[in-house]
Amino acid sequence: MDQRIINLYDEYTHKPLTRKAFMQQLVMLTGSTAAAMSLLPMLESDYKTANITTEGELFTEYITYPGVQGEMKAYVARPEKKKKYPAVIVIHENRGLNAHIEDVARRAANAGYLAIAPNALAPLTKPGMTEDEARQLFSTLKAEDNTANFMSCIDYLPAREDWNGKFGCVGFCWGGAMANTLAVKVPALGAAVAFYGRQPDPKDVPNIKAAVQLHYGGLDERVNAGMAAYEEALKANKIVYEQYVYEGVNHAFHNDTSEARYNAVAAKLAWDRTIAFFKKHIG
Repeated sequence: MDQRIINLYDEYTHKPLTRKAFMQQLVMLTGSTAAAMSLLPMLESDYKTANITTEGELFTEYITYPGVQGEMKAYVARPEKKKKYPAVIVIHENRGLNAHIEDVARRAANAGYLAIAPNALAPLTKPGMTEDEARQLFSTLKAEDNTANFMSCIDYLPAREDWNGKFGCVGFCWGGAMANTLAVKVPALGAAVAFYGRQPDPKDVPNIKAAVQLHYGGLDERVNAGMAAYEEALKANKIVYEQYVYEGVNHAFHNDTSEARYNAVAAKLAWDRTIAFFKKHIG
């Protein structure tokens, strides 16, 4: 697929580009409305393909905990055996909690973790909400409230009998930025893994106590613009970190519900590295 089309879709999903303006530019790039419409299914997420990890031999549930704007909700998955596990907070993209992120949580559970995937939009969601509506809602959320809501998820952990006291987080896109934010804000965090997420201000990096792992798509110019400054700050402050750039792949390369941007080889390698990182730093 023409990289200009991928870049246009990235602009549409991350900047204030209206659906109408996006479609107009897509028609210009493809040459016709029919061609543009034929590409949409490859660009947009298809959650019918998301459930690749079954709940067999896993315990799953939905839980709630107090948030700034109201009740927060989260999907929980862990191995079926009753014991104490390290926790991994799984943080979604700028669409809220969906079938894909729930599947990622099950993957973490299959690796031996108590996976908790909160929904940042929980106090605002309504039945049947589209991806476009979910993305628009994110612009109404205050950054400090988002951070507080995810820190409240951490505060919830001691109430669980299946948590062993250790925890990390992994986030994607918007969630990658939140993973970096939690690394700055939560000294007790053991490991933070950010997939193509916006980087924190370099002046805040000295506050990081967690080990940090970073995954970037080589074609993701928007996010990668902050990569060098972040790495320089991590080095200067002697933060334990790993950084990987997957050449020739796009933003959201780990999301297997988006045909145009998903890269199976890079996604598997990045996830294997993620689990190995968690094993090393939180057990």
